[in-house]
Amino acid sequence: MLSRRLLRVKVMQIVYAHHVQGDSDYKIVLSELQHSVAKAHELYMYLLLLPSALRRMALKKIEIGRQKIRPTKEELNPNTRFVNNRAILELENNETLKAYEEETGISWFNDEELLRTLFNKLLASDLYKEYMESEEDSFENDRRFLFRYITHELATYDLIYDHLESASIYWNDEAQFEMSLAGKTIKLLNAGNGQTLELLGMYKDDEDKEFTETLLRKTMTMYDESFSLIKKFSLKWDPERVSLMDTILIDMAIAEMTSMRELQVKVTLNEYLEISKYYSSEKSHIYINGVLEKIVRQLFEEKRILASQLQ
Repeated sequence: MLSRRLLRVKVMQIVYAHHVQGDSDYKIVLSELQHSVAKAHELYMYLLLLPSALRRMALKKIEIGRQKIRPTKEELNPNTRFVNNRAILELENNETLKAYEEETGISWFNDEELLRTLFNKLLASDLYKEYMESEEDSFENDRRFLFRYITHELATYDLIYDHLESASIYWNDEAQFEMSLAGKTIKLLNAGNGQTLELLGMYKDDEDKEFTETLLRKTMTMYDESFSLIKKFSLKWDPERVSLMDTILIDMAIAEMTSMRELQVKVTLNEYLEISKYYSSEKSHIYINGVLEKIVRQLFEEKRILASQLQ
């Protein structure tokens, strides 16, 4: 489910914590990595549960309006387009989502105050008003509204990011990515397929799972060797003063290039340079690139990197 880049980030974060805390047991570190990936999957499921929670809140609002002693004409004859949204109803019927909710207990009812705020923001949004007033009454229109809400409208709310960050340390950097994944799932909804629609798993496939666990294992076991290479080729830098994050990123790149020979070196280098721009210092990518270029040449001479990887 997660992209390869985010899987690399997960490994980086776990390895960094391992060095800071002094953990050395691979099984413990692997368990922590698996938990981190599972939490990313949980966020995806949590977002898929939101439309149903908002729909139930809308139904409650309609019922309260009808029970008033002197209801307005609008309260007696409410616009029910949202509560009858066919895409949401299909999603509610999904067996995998229902089983996950029951098994984990994850629910928006645990965050009722936030849900109420999100509901009120939904009612006030242009997206909602245009949808409710639209002349088009179709499954496609229902699905398009839901997709735009999850991937565009919700993504503009600072409060959702604040909530997710406080809810789990594992959700800090992944909200928008998981919104996009939820959006991709919503686009697959069709009339009648919601119950059996296959949702995304923790990994895209077994290959991605193996990639992640191999990267973790090799990064941990090769650290001393990687640091020796860093010292050898850090001519303009004092290796003892290089940040731990930069050292880990170089270690990961070496581990990946030498243990996954089906991957192109330029792809690996680009991935870690991009990650460094976000997670390390401003000029880290310059240092990392310079050191890795020299390391790649040595590894190629030692035949630990194949010519096919450099094409």
